[in-house]
Amino acid sequence: MSNSSFLLYGANGYTGTLIAKMAKDYNLKPILGGRRKEALEPLAALTNTNYTIVDLQDNSALDKALINVPLVLHAAGPFKHTAKQMIEACIRTKTHYVDITGEILVYELAKKYDEAAKKAGIMLMPGVGFDVVPTDCMALFLKEKMPDANELKLAFASLGGGLSHGTATTMAENAGGKSAERRDGKIVAVPLGHKGMFVDFGLKKLFVISIPWGDISTAYTTTGIPNIVTYTGASPKTFKMLKYQSLFNWLLRTSFMKNRELKKIQSRPAGPSDEQRAKSKALVWGEVKNTTGQTMQARIIGPEGYTLTAITSLIISKKILDGNFKPGYQTPAGCYGADLIMEVPGVTREVF
Repeated sequence: MSNSSFLLYGANGYTGTLIAKMAKDYNLKPILGGRRKEALEPLAALTNTNYTIVDLQDNSALDKALINVPLVLHAAGPFKHTAKQMIEACIRTKTHYVDITGEILVYELAKKYDEAAKKAGIMLMPGVGFDVVPTDCMALFLKEKMPDANELKLAFASLGGGLSHGTATTMAENAGGKSAERRDGKIVAVPLGHKGMFVDFGLKKLFVISIPWGDISTAYTTTGIPNIVTYTGASPKTFKMLKYQSLFNWLLRTSFMKNRELKKIQSRPAGPSDEQRAKSKALVWGEVKNTTGQTMQARIIGPEGYTLTAITSLIISKKILDGNFKPGYQTPAGCYGADLIMEVPGVTREVF
């Protein structure tokens, strides 16, 4: 098996398809994986790659699919339903594991397999896409500029673009739930959108609200900063509406409402078009603060989020396949440094 080959599981999803199409730009040749032949066969023909049909619930079939590849890039979410099976199979077969999740639960789950992964000589790195490469790199970049920082704020937004079915499904499944932030080193539950502010992203000043982004887990692992809040772009109107969300969270959590939203998602386009992605920008902002009240801010401007996810997941996959990895649970910037994001074409970063 050449060191350009890996298993791309969930290849027929919106982001998986992007990764499959872009892999050749990094001299990589994925084996496409998923549950349905009719979904994988056309993509395999289009990308001139092989494919394998495997269900995550079938341990023996999963082990057989993994035993001959050095790495799996897992792109089949929501990952709270799929990560555990794949991580455990990777440990059994001594296969490196990376995924494109942004779910805090998955990062915390992967951490629990740190020792097992070290014994197997493999790396576990959830979040090798837009979740959480640019924000993780931002967190470490600022920490290195202010080593005594004890507070971190991270925000991201998009100019243009849209949501894939996978992202929208994850959001729908979490509707009616709480948010989270890091306080004194502990992850605590808080109301969704309980904090809001305007952020100068450089290209535009936008309103952002607090959400449970993956950095609540990963940025702490990467930097050790004990107080972390993460934000995303939203309208002030949404922020005001969320103040009353607790009154109808019970309704949002019902199967009826979730199924209704899932049907709506399936009726929309699979994700932003190539033209939309080409015109869109991903914006990231960060601020650190120390106990004396000093602050420092920086921002990153880069390609649209799904494009960036495909690029960063392939950059990291290539590093691993070339032997550049650390065994055990790792975060992107923790393993590859704050400048990892600067390897993405078109990314700019500035302190201000």
